[in-house]
Amino acid sequence: MRKRLLDALRAYPSRSPVTFAYLCLLLLTHAWITWGLTADRAQTLLHYVSTDLDNLADRPGVALLGSALFFNGTLTDVTSLLFPATVITLGFGVCCCLAWAEQRWGPLRAFVVFLTGHIGTTLLTAGVITLALRHGWYPAEVRDTLDYGISYGTQTVMAATTAAVPRWARLPWAAFVVGWPIAGAEWAGPLPDFTTVGHVLAAALGFLLALPPVARRLIRRPTWGGGRVRPELQNDR
Repeated sequence: MRKRLLDALRAYPSRSPVTFAYLCLLLLTHAWITWGLTADRAQTLLHYVSTDLDNLADRPGVALLGSALFFNGTLTDVTSLLFPATVITLGFGVCCCLAWAEQRWGPLRAFVVFLTGHIGTTLLTAGVITLALRHGWYPAEVRDTLDYGISYGTQTVMAATTAAVPRWARLPWAAFVVGWPIAGAEWAGPLPDFTTVGHVLAAALGFLLALPPVARRLIRRPTWGGGRVRPELQNDR
């Protein structure tokens, strides 16, 4: 078992090179804002790439793409409530599910799924926030609340891989994907906090992509370079 784990770790960069590069980038940007910048400058940078309503109106491209360069969590403070979320989004979402998707679907389709979740869910959630503000369901300060990170994209990828797990594990896995953000939800009215809404929407989008007709199209079409995914990766147990 130990040898198999070590072999898998050694092969990881070559089997999922784009995911590995993205993971390294996320770790570098996290180290930069954590130890390379002062607290004030780090906050200024994160507010600049935040996907809050004001930023989406003023600089949508910078907010949507820039927010995907950072993860909102911690790698060192294991007592923080952010640590389990980091394990889920960075560990399960990027290291495991996105890497698996790259191997099975190819890097282009894997990251299209990720960006569809990241961008699509952010825009859908912005619509929910706008509606909630009009009805007084959210406080006015939500409009410019700091909001960044990879969790919507990874949530979509995690949900999209549901069709790939063994049949007996699909329902528990789907329940976990939906349940972990709901477990920490905060309610101040008829809706939970907007990040919970976003994670549920991201999961729903991923489950749609996991439907057999869509999943088959993801698997069977050529990947980058005109090649096809290896046959052993096409088995849907």
